[in-house]
Amino acid sequence: MITPSVRVLAPLAALCLPFLPLSRADEAPKEVVLREALVVRVAGRGGRTPVHTDPVEALIVAGKWAAPKAGDKVTLPGGTERAWETVKAGADGALSHPALPGGYAFWQVSSGADRVMVLEASGHSLVYVNGEPRAGDPYGNGTVRLPVLLRKGDNGLLFLHGRGALRARLVPPKAPAYLDLADMTLPDLVAGVGTVNDPAAVLVVNATAETADGLTLEAALDGGKAVSAPVPPLPPLATRKVRFTVEGPVPTEPGQHWLALRLVRGGAGADSARLRLDVRRPDENRKITFTSGIDGSVQYYALNPARPVGKGGPAPALFLTLHGAGVEAPGQTASYAAKSWGHLVAPTNRRPYGFDWEDWGRLDALEVLADARKRLGTDPRRTYLTGHSMGGHGAWHLGVTFPDRFAAVGPSAGWVSMWSYAGAVRPETTTAVPELLLRAMNPSDTLALSKNYAQHGVYILHGAADDNVPVGQARQMKADLEKFHRDFVYHEQPGAGHWWGAPDQSGTACVDWVPMFDFFARHVIPAAGAVSQVDFVTANPGVSARSHWATIEAQVKALKPSSVSLRRDPGLRRFTGTTDNVARLALDVSHLAPGAELAVHLDGQKMEKLAWPEKGTLWLTRAGDEWSATGEPSPSLKGPRRGGSFKDAFRNRMVFVYATKGTTEENAWALARARYDAETFWYRGNGSVDVVPDRAFDPSAERDRNVILYGNGQTNAAWAALLGESPVQVKRGSVTVGGHEEKGDDLACLFVRPRPGSDTASVAAVAGTGVAGMRLGDRLPYFVSGVAYPDCLVLGAETLGKGFEGVRGAGFFGNDWGVASGEFAWRKEKTQKN
Repeated sequence: MITPSVRVLAPLAALCLPFLPLSRADEAPKEVVLREALVVRVAGRGGRTPVHTDPVEALIVAGKWAAPKAGDKVTLPGGTERAWETVKAGADGALSHPALPGGYAFWQVSSGADRVMVLEASGHSLVYVNGEPRAGDPYGNGTVRLPVLLRKGDNGLLFLHGRGALRARLVPPKAPAYLDLADMTLPDLVAGVGTVNDPAAVLVVNATAETADGLTLEAALDGGKAVSAPVPPLPPLATRKVRFTVEGPVPTEPGQHWLALRLVRGGAGADSARLRLDVRRPDENRKITFTSGIDGSVQYYALNPARPVGKGGPAPALFLTLHGAGVEAPGQTASYAAKSWGHLVAPTNRRPYGFDWEDWGRLDALEVLADARKRLGTDPRRTYLTGHSMGGHGAWHLGVTFPDRFAAVGPSAGWVSMWSYAGAVRPETTTAVPELLLRAMNPSDTLALSKNYAQHGVYILHGAADDNVPVGQARQMKADLEKFHRDFVYHEQPGAGHWWGAPDQSGTACVDWVPMFDFFARHVIPAAGAVSQVDFVTANPGVSARSHWATIEAQVKALKPSSVSLRRDPGLRRFTGTTDNVARLALDVSHLAPGAELAVHLDGQKMEKLAWPEKGTLWLTRAGDEWSATGEPSPSLKGPRRGGSFKDAFRNRMVFVYATKGTTEENAWALARARYDAETFWYRGNGSVDVVPDRAFDPSAERDRNVILYGNGQTNAAWAALLGESPVQVKRGSVTVGGHEEKGDDLACLFVRPRPGSDTASVAAVAGTGVAGMRLGDRLPYFVSGVAYPDCLVLGAETLGKGFEGVRGAGFFGNDWGVASGEFAWRKEKTQKN
């Protein structure tokens, strides 16, 4: 999140637009502040877990929720009862109470008419507004200001507490559609470059109960022409981060420059603002924006440019430095003294808290690495990875996941894994369904993949008196590396805490540690042709498949660790080695002289006189215990480009498509859930997602975009075209997976499939068998790092009382995306390996 200084121009008078807010002209709405609420603490929630228990949510799912009164009881799993209590906010508007952590707050608001108000709240993970879920602000950023519809009479706002004190108020919207400047992504300008053409983004709010379309953003730098950008259609009561372009002349000297921004519809202005942009020297710390391929949003990274001594010399190195929790990227790069031999680049993790450098945080780091390498012309063999605290974990995670991309890795104050530090939950049960469900988390298991660190140097740095991330995390990694690694350094700074400096250096020592950078300088990534041995392990080829010239393309058992130990002998034109849990393997032979035959000795099997592959890649496929050389695999198979699991669908500029062909209640759920997911991805990942009704979606267009469908086969009009041939079908009253059927109107189902007509795109479904089943999926935390889901998951409402033991079924499709070739488990049954 970037919040530069702004000066807002007085908004124009409200226009007579066709999407006016729902309020009567003779009733001027007034601000309403949370002064008193009912609170209750529930048991069983919390932690990074794919399923949870929650008695209040169980009532909502069952349609039995009613506004509580003081003294009303909530029955927890196990039979304990808790009562709703009245709590008053303090003079500062903060609502605090021992029941709030792990609990709820209920606020009842009366309205004299149907009207749209803007809810400004913080300290909550989610709020139900008259039963509809809306995104929360658990980190207290103060950026979540959502238009909500109040009905005439009493309205219920049920807050699920996040952290800290809860604050909330309702204020009138300033216009039917307007700019919200609380969360902007703006580039820094570079003095003397002549002109700029960089992406930027601002929040646009639709404060009406109808879809808002036909809006345009106009941006003009002082001295430049206005550049227009269409605003995508905004769903009712929605807010979205919208991309526009900063284009025009740049001052020749550092300082400030101004940009005029207008929100326009039909040629008439709806809102406007004047934004300040910082103009930096070419050698100064600055922000660089880019358009993400994940969702088409505008992201940024910080650059502390190299300051070389003299002219000429080799291409600069690149130091990718990952920030800690709550830290902005410019603050990260500012903690370093500029280097003479390389650029310091800090991605954002998509937010200061973001995704702990996993999931979309990991993808953000890779996008930034690619953009910075191209933009800055760095030496790809001199790429280094470091980070502090949460960023130290990120260095461990990216380093072990992509070992051949970094010459050396330097975690500082880094924690090991979601289980060792961040609250991820492993259930005590050992039954088949939870085992498959939890297997989806294996890409997060640092220690299971740790042998990959042998491919690069490692420098471990930690303060001995760290009271935030205990030094035991570093000692654990040291003990693990000592078993096999021959090129790592461990330094524990006596008496140092979490964030510490040294008086004899200009950078902050806990990140800008001189011995670590000296260690980096002694390491380079070897040229692919110089690597004779590859030892590599991955938990999911869809996350990480390649190391140097070897690619694990497919697994025998999905998301169990897969490994290769391979040796290349160029003189004999032979590859020799072993594999574990590998179903398909690709060997890049382009570094050998072309034309002559090859040999592969794999897992004790000898394959001689193999023909030279025309494309320079030799593919090998396993059938049972036998390997054979095959042609290039069909893109319809699981592989590095598209391999699952469920969360992998949320990329490739995904679009959310909600159902409109169901009942009024089903359709209302689909819209609310798609909007809630878009809001949540914006808050957690600075995201910007197209949210469209099924009637406006063309399944034949933009086939390489991922699609998320909300509804089921009877309610979503896009289902037949995208999932009509799927072996998983969800309709009212039942879920069918291959030949297995689960019945009931309270089932939720998540699954992912290949998108028809595309070699890379996926389709995912957030589905339910009835309104109860649809509501059951509302709180599945798939945007939370450390939480993962397999290819397919079926839940019953009993999950909210039983947790993992209530999950109906889970599984992974086979490499041909089939059920029969996959691995599924159903409650009270053993794992089915067909």
